[in-house]
Amino acid sequence: MKAIIVDDEKSGRETLQRLIEDNCKDVDVVGHAESVDDAVELINKTCPDLVFLDVEMPRGSGFELLKKFDRPQFKTVFVTAHNHYAIKAIKFAAADYLLKPVDIDELVAAVEQVKSLNGDFSVQYAQLVESVDSHRCGKLAVPVKDGVAFIAVGDIIRLQADGSYTHIFTASEKYTASRNIKEYEDMLQDMQFFRAHHSHLINLNHVKHFSRVDGYFVVMSDGSSVEVARRKKDQFLQLMNY
Repeated sequence: MKAIIVDDEKSGRETLQRLIEDNCKDVDVVGHAESVDDAVELINKTCPDLVFLDVEMPRGSGFELLKKFDRPQFKTVFVTAHNHYAIKAIKFAAADYLLKPVDIDELVAAVEQVKSLNGDFSVQYAQLVESVDSHRCGKLAVPVKDGVAFIAVGDIIRLQADGSYTHIFTASEKYTASRNIKEYEDMLQDMQFFRAHHSHLINLNHVKHFSRVDGYFVVMSDGSSVEVARRKKDQFLQLMNY
């Protein structure tokens, strides 16, 4: 797998290359770039399979680089020292990212994840850029067998934990994502979602009824019933303006 590293800091580029060489034997780093313009030229010249892309650079962000390509043929792992809004957008787009200083295990996991992905990622990256530009994540990207499914956040009724996986339910579809429910709780915490139970995250806009019979339960817009943990009951009712 051919890769390039895009980072404005020389030490960052060299450190990441050393980590890749020592721990990702099937990744061949074929070049470095220190700016968006340099990266565009390098990508056109080398046609990499993978780009390790710094989010924040003085002469344009990593997202600006993605805008330069109508249909990117490369996969991307974002690298950033900043755990800010961009990270939420990256998670929503189901893209991989590494926080500086880069952890070896996380690097290896990101590379393995990228190797397992197939399909056209231009829509995924376009969604990511749109989310960053608007500072609003309107759709959640979920990797599926034949690519990536984009689910409007407002259409999600509930999410159910299943070990390290999460089942995502809309009125018409069920999706299974290889992320745990805590990750989705973090992503959706400001978007009217509530962790009603350790196994369930619900969209408060889809709650139709609250029952106190034989415990605490909510009935969702699709007719499903979800338990509300006793310790969560008061917080739930407060959020529902009761």
